[in-house]
Amino acid sequence: MTSLLRLSTPSDAHRWSDERRRDGQSIGLVPTMGALHRGHAALIERSQALCDLTVVSIFVNPTQFDRSDDFDLYPRTLDDDLALCDSLGVNAVYMPTVDAMYPDGFDTTIDPGSLAHRWEGEHRPGHFAGVATVVTKLLTAVQPHIAVFGEKDFQQLAVIQHVVRDLGLPVTVVGEPTVREDDGLAMSSRNVHLAPDARAQATSIKQAIDRALDRSTNTGSPSDIVEQVTTDIQQAGGTVDYVAVVDRLTLEPAAGLNDNTQLLVAAWFDGVRLIDNAALVATE
Repeated sequence: MTSLLRLSTPSDAHRWSDERRRDGQSIGLVPTMGALHRGHAALIERSQALCDLTVVSIFVNPTQFDRSDDFDLYPRTLDDDLALCDSLGVNAVYMPTVDAMYPDGFDTTIDPGSLAHRWEGEHRPGHFAGVATVVTKLLTAVQPHIAVFGEKDFQQLAVIQHVVRDLGLPVTVVGEPTVREDDGLAMSSRNVHLAPDARAQATSIKQAIDRALDRSTNTGSPSDIVEQVTTDIQQAGGTVDYVAVVDRLTLEPAAGLNDNTQLLVAAWFDGVRLIDNAALVATE
């Protein structure tokens, strides 16, 4: 175990943050559910580049899981997580308990609005309400100047930016590009659950995205791209939840390709659900 500073309650985090703010130091927060990997390391390094101090929160939030088995099976690697944070020079880790985050009588939930209705919102009922609520609580406790989230969870990033703006929270939400494995698979804590065969099949997501990127610069339309990506993933053995070409700002289906279109993908491989995305830009 490391000697890394650990904050375990909202009041601990608030007190620590108040003292640093009074000293004129800027604070960055990297919210995580643990099981940290190189993608999280990139978020931490982005925060360190932007702020004097960086806090990593580790909390497996039960209210954002739509399936109890997913919550139970979510990887928990606390010793390794703390060692990684220590090696990267993280200043503090905020590790609240469920009771600290949701004490007896807690019954407030944030409705994240229209951006949460489609895609992940349809396939994971209540997910974004849980995300919006826990992130708001983390931001309130740590009081960061900047919070860094991965662009792999594109809709989540958009929802959080929307909530922060609408509630007037004094924090800048920064997106960090997706970090990938050598074979292109987007890094995810859930990748550890993929059996070798499914792991190889899952690379079809990035392969399909690359084909879509090529098509978007030529003659492809949103419907063509959706059909192609869906077919590629299914032929590789995956089960598609959704493939969508959307307006990046509204997350509504895009009528055509332009500078604001984004490809969103969610698919299952051998019981493991993976998501990915890419910007699609039409060029003449």
